[in-house]
Amino acid sequence: MAKKPAKSAKKKGKPAGVSFDFLTLIGVTMAVGAILGGNWLEGGHISALMQLTAFMIVMGGTLGAVLVQTRLGDFLAALRRLGWVLLPPAYNRSALLTKAIDWSKAARREGLLGLESAVGKEQDPLTQKGLQLLVDGLEPEVIRTIMDVEIDNALAQDVRAAKVYEAMGGYSPTIGIIGAVLGLIDVMNNLSDPTQLGAGIAVAFVATIYGVGFANLFYLPIANKLRAISGDQMQYYEMVVDGIAMIADGDNPQAIQSKLEGYLD
Repeated sequence: MAKKPAKSAKKKGKPAGVSFDFLTLIGVTMAVGAILGGNWLEGGHISALMQLTAFMIVMGGTLGAVLVQTRLGDFLAALRRLGWVLLPPAYNRSALLTKAIDWSKAARREGLLGLESAVGKEQDPLTQKGLQLLVDGLEPEVIRTIMDVEIDNALAQDVRAAKVYEAMGGYSPTIGIIGAVLGLIDVMNNLSDPTQLGAGIAVAFVATIYGVGFANLFYLPIANKLRAISGDQMQYYEMVVDGIAMIADGDNPQAIQSKLEGYLD
């Protein structure tokens, strides 16, 4: 008796591996270093950019605005995916090609039930589910339909997570302007006390820097990075679907290899 299909990818998603993204680390270091270095060359001091009040206004205001528009599940999903910026999931398409050919040969040699042992060896839930559907003897189009629903759902989750950071990138500069206005209001209220003018002006300008800086150096790049990783993930899963559907259709290993090689970088 065939086993029940494996749980969906959204339940326990586990990529084929992870890889450290040095380019992200280099980019952040270069961007922050260039700004601080330019400030130093102009005679400025880093301490002048360290304003707790401005930081609280920008970070707190941005986070609050995002929480208003975001569902709790999407916000938590965005936090979980933040690690992808430095440790993105690695989907090895070459390894998948090799496995698909092996699955095809095993199916032609032993029948579809011969792939039952391969189901338990798969770590990726979507691939595992596809193999189980194959072992259960479902038609290729049915397998495609079921797996496409899983893929679309995973893509929708990734898009919503990326939109959280995209929204933060949109709100942050505006909140920075609010901080600047608050600082200027404080300046206007203390025109009679010159000792209070410097602090108020500092908050005003630093809040603007924080708002624009966080948006363009962190939030928007993070959103775009998550979208790129999600796109790579979707291509990998489309490769999985094509390979399994072709095996279900009885295609020979050479045809499967020719088709899946088009997914390789």
